[in-house]
Amino acid sequence: MRVLWFSWRDIKHPDSGGAEIFSHHVMKGLVNKCEYDVTLFTAHYQNSLKYENLDGVKISRRGGKYTVYNAAKRYFKKYSDSFDVVIDEINVKPFLTPQFVKHKPILALVHEVPGDALIFQLHFPMNYVIRYYLIRQWLSYYKNIQTVTVSESTMRELKNIGLQKILLVPVGLNIKPLTALPTKELKPTIVFIGRLKRYKLADHAIQAFSLIKKEIPEAKMWIIGDGNMRKHLEKLTVKDVVFFGRVDEELKYDLLSKAHLALMPSVHEGWGLVVTECNAMATPVVAYNVAGLRDSVKDAQTGILVKENSPEGLSRSAISLLKDHDLLTRYSINALAFSRQFNWDNTVSIFDKIIRNMITSFAEHKL
Repeated sequence: MRVLWFSWRDIKHPDSGGAEIFSHHVMKGLVNKCEYDVTLFTAHYQNSLKYENLDGVKISRRGGKYTVYNAAKRYFKKYSDSFDVVIDEINVKPFLTPQFVKHKPILALVHEVPGDALIFQLHFPMNYVIRYYLIRQWLSYYKNIQTVTVSESTMRELKNIGLQKILLVPVGLNIKPLTALPTKELKPTIVFIGRLKRYKLADHAIQAFSLIKKEIPEAKMWIIGDGNMRKHLEKLTVKDVVFFGRVDEELKYDLLSKAHLALMPSVHEGWGLVVTECNAMATPVVAYNVAGLRDSVKDAQTGILVKENSPEGLSRSAISLLKDHDLLTRYSINALAFSRQFNWDNTVSIFDKIIRNMITSFAEHKL
């Protein structure tokens, strides 16, 4: 099975996140477990190699942030006979493969439908043009294209736009969940983990922590991740907040296992892979009630979806958990149990089945 996978970023890109982690684990699994031949076509970045083999995945980097789409079209036209199926990973702007891939089956992968996060990330008026007009126009080309996504929230959004052939594929997990509750920090410890981008609203987490400190003076906070908001966030100068930056996997999971709970005040997510990672370390999550997070956080079971998406709402829910040891322990146990259903082998197997069924259907349709 020869797969050509289009994506705007690969896992080694400086701005890679949960979407790239998901895609790389699926591609790696298809290569090593299902004996696929996978080529990832993606954008180059500073000091990146033009060609690279990573975990068996052949990576070809051409074009940049805005030119990778035309470069992908040229690449396909040149090498189309070398592939059996094309996967179009959609992050904001699609590769619009239905316009130029005519004799191969296409599978679209949509982690999330870009929403209010665009308002935060882009400048006016382009943010509103893309958010309220271009997204619908671009996705209209995929109305009858087989599409997969990672959450019920995104599935509903895609259906509302008009896409008709959508399947759900669960996320995986990079680490095996703990077998028992770990030893937590002596002092109440809160963690924020994620890219320090505007739409992740790490500033709301810090503001919430400052309110928590008024009720629980001994509390402390760890911030894991990096991004263009870091300098601004460091200037908020709330006592007992430690910035760790981007850390390796071992330190990340060590910190998550020691924290009592995590705050996730994002504007919008596809699923929120870091939520599942926190759960695997027996750490409940207090999150904004938004698309993606309302899928990965089981309200009043593995964490809390706040009633008010604000620092005040975050702080009230966090304080209620930190002051109720039995409830916090129950949520920790539930979070750990919930995380055990996620693994990359399962994700890859489902992806493999979808691809094979799609190719069989495409061949029968041609006949």
